[in-house]
Amino acid sequence: MQAHNIPPSERGAALLSILLLVAILSVIAATTLDRVILSTKLAGNGQSIRQARMLAYSAEDIALARIADLRAADSSQTTLAGGWLGRERRFQLAGGTIAATLQDGGNCFNLNSLVQDSNGKFAVNPVGREQFLSLMAALSIPENLAQPTAAAAIDWADSDNSPQPGGAEDGDYQSVPTPYLPANRLYTHKSELRAVRGLNAALYAKLAPYLCALPKAELSPINVNTLLPQQAALLAMLYPPRGMSVAQARSHIAKRPDGGYGSLVRFWDGMGSQSAKPAQVAQDQVRLISNWFMLSLQIESGEITLSETALIAAESDTPKVLWRSWGEAS
Repeated sequence: MQAHNIPPSERGAALLSILLLVAILSVIAATTLDRVILSTKLAGNGQSIRQARMLAYSAEDIALARIADLRAADSSQTTLAGGWLGRERRFQLAGGTIAATLQDGGNCFNLNSLVQDSNGKFAVNPVGREQFLSLMAALSIPENLAQPTAAAAIDWADSDNSPQPGGAEDGDYQSVPTPYLPANRLYTHKSELRAVRGLNAALYAKLAPYLCALPKAELSPINVNTLLPQQAALLAMLYPPRGMSVAQARSHIAKRPDGGYGSLVRFWDGMGSQSAKPAQVAQDQVRLISNWFMLSLQIESGEITLSETALIAAESDTPKVLWRSWGEAS
């Protein structure tokens, strides 16, 4: 076989070609390795997320059983007995750890009470509107801000395209830099309020702890047996704006019997001379039993921490999850 001699003048170019080829192969190998590592990581994360969700479903079942037991223990009222409200409970199961916290899901201002069903369409509910204004007054939100906020929040949920005085409908949302339209249906989550005209981050942050979006256009079912001192504004909300101060409401909550009121007559009699009773429609929304619960979960599975919030309805003998939202905490 005859050897091929490379002319001295071309040996540098040949070496450069070989080095370039080696560099290209190195890049291809590194890229392939990165993709293999990424695919392995994604597959592992996917498995961890699936495992975390299975753990969340298990936690929901535990919570549903706990609520059923709570209701069975006393079908006439729901109280703070047992320390269930707001207390974090941790469970170690195969595959991960669960941290679960249960709250009374009805002690809030239901955004959907701003409207009422009128022949299959949603129209303004004057009582819900006044209670929203009362809540904002209790939170020291100026009236010149509270009035348009309530009007725009109503327009977001009502079925027509005619704005409330100071409110906002299609035209107001189409004139912004990124146009959109109001929902014209019930709120699905309290965070939806952030899209309402006039709601800035500071105002929403002030309102959010007191808000909810129950799936019914009804006044909030306030359970005075489980209402906490920090929720005193919700008791003041039942009165006309500034008809009861937060301090008065907090004082009344502090005097609640350890075993609950037992009857609404006892509750209203216990108000004493602090304040006259609110309108009858507001009295009728006060409850001694909780039909709504909010479940918050933190699931740790592998390197994944998954958070979940679920709304549970307990109006029947068998509590059930109405909706859940997921979020990856880290």
